[in-house]
Amino acid sequence: QVFDAGDYFGIMQVEEVDEEEEGDEEMEEQLKKKPNPGSEPCFKVIVTNENGLQASNPNSIFLIDHAWTYRVEHARQQLLRVPGLLHRMANLMGIDFHGEIPDEGSIEQVLREMWKYNQTYQLSQGTAEEKVPVWYIMDEFGSRIQHSDQPSFATAPLFYMPQQIAYTILWPLRDLETGDEVTRDYAYGETDRLIRKCVLLPWVPAEVLDVNCFTPEPSEEHYQAIFTENKEKLPIAINPPVYAKDKIFKVFTDIQQVLSNLTHPRFVFTDNEAEADILYNFSHFKDYRKLSEERPEVMLNQFPCENLLTVKDCLASISRRAGEPDGPRWLPRTFNLQTELPQFISYFQHRDRRGEDNHWICKPWNLARSLDTHITNSLNNIIRHRESSPKVVCKYIENPVLFHREDVGMVKFDIRYVVLLRSVKPLKVYIYDVFWLRFSNRAFSLDNLDDYEKHFTVMNYAPTVTLKQVHCEDFIPLFEKQYPEYPWTTVQANIFSAFAELFQVASAKPAPLGICDYPSSRAIYAVDLMLKWDTNRDGKRIMQPQILEVNFNPDCDRACKYHPTFFNDVFSTLFLDETENCHVTCIV
Repeated sequence: QVFDAGDYFGIMQVEEVDEEEEGDEEMEEQLKKKPNPGSEPCFKVIVTNENGLQASNPNSIFLIDHAWTYRVEHARQQLLRVPGLLHRMANLMGIDFHGEIPDEGSIEQVLREMWKYNQTYQLSQGTAEEKVPVWYIMDEFGSRIQHSDQPSFATAPLFYMPQQIAYTILWPLRDLETGDEVTRDYAYGETDRLIRKCVLLPWVPAEVLDVNCFTPEPSEEHYQAIFTENKEKLPIAINPPVYAKDKIFKVFTDIQQVLSNLTHPRFVFTDNEAEADILYNFSHFKDYRKLSEERPEVMLNQFPCENLLTVKDCLASISRRAGEPDGPRWLPRTFNLQTELPQFISYFQHRDRRGEDNHWICKPWNLARSLDTHITNSLNNIIRHRESSPKVVCKYIENPVLFHREDVGMVKFDIRYVVLLRSVKPLKVYIYDVFWLRFSNRAFSLDNLDDYEKHFTVMNYAPTVTLKQVHCEDFIPLFEKQYPEYPWTTVQANIFSAFAELFQVASAKPAPLGICDYPSSRAIYAVDLMLKWDTNRDGKRIMQPQILEVNFNPDCDRACKYHPTFFNDVFSTLFLDETENCHVTCIV
């Protein structure tokens, strides 16, 4: 509560020395090298206390207030609505803003410049929504501490529980004398020279065009590390179990949709896991080894190593087995920001030089429902997002196939198919004959990238937002009327061949480099995709499927509501090998 930093520090404004003036040349050189956030003027923080600061003195530790704390998706609204916020941020970032009323231009500038000032933390408990990373900008004092590769201070966020407030702690790394500059390392923790150069790009512009953009499939060690971290234990080899033709299977499940909708006479529910023939669990099963040794005949609704499909960075890795240098045509170009940052920046800068579209979408590896997912054409923004949670960055589909909604105009839509994986060896994949559609609520255009209802289609989790529903049998004639040259049977055949190729590459290598071929495993996935305009080798315009993600244990609420036999069909296909009258199509 005692504001005494002024007794120890001062903020100095650094004037650029005029070329003609006989200034101290060395000083001038130093100034030119200073990365400075924002535009002119440039500020520095220096130690002003005549006794300096001793690193060993407990009184040399300071707290910095945070001027603005927010989640990215709320930034624009807050700049518009919170009195004085835009004014303060514009001043802090050296942006000219004199008006009383927030204007679009100033807001855009702050939204662009803020990535040079943003810091981030995330809370370790709470709901998925509460765990989404928080970004904050330190007050004028903290924001004016410059970067140095040999910093004199370190900083770290501290969440102070009694006040429910976050501060930044500032402490000296060595003894300092009066006049010494206060600096911190903006790339703290990065030791690799190339990665440091990439991480510092927002403040020290540089080109990395000489880095090869090609991203080969990661090494075996990479998959091994993921497998170890996942704590799964692979099963021993077993013979595929054989069951009596009229056997009634006991199902143990914690999924309400199954309990409410599975009515097939060959399945009964049990509360006793030990006597179950089928384990149909919502949470991830880990110890396949024990199960395979003790109860090899028990079937279950998941495969060992299926995270290679359902986690976004793994999906991108295994898809690279499908050939072409930029990955398969059915997956947007994807980079893992943790391991492929230089390749991504090089690719971005090359596209920039060629004048190609550079809109990208940043996604966390494993959050669903579009949480913490951001669309941007700002390289600084993407580089800084790497500091929050592990992310992939995918090329944003800038030319999606749109659907005409009478109430709105041409909107984005995505399609969800339910895919049933019966076995890996031999590979057997079915698709449920009904697909689901989700639509954006506003007409599509490549602007207002933070307008959720224009760029996203996941509306069923926001309570206030309208959910547009069209059933697939109604959608097909509407679609063919809008695109008469593209019969749905052809479009769907292309979608199915993309799915087939995906499951082929996912099971092409032995576990943990591919999905494990455990004979007692079965699974149901939801695959979300969009269509984009592309040209084939003959120069003809085609609708190219783009697989967006593969979801484990999807929410089948709509499926059960409109197709009451859904789980009967699924269980019959997966556990009885009976597909007659089951609304499924075998694609592999």
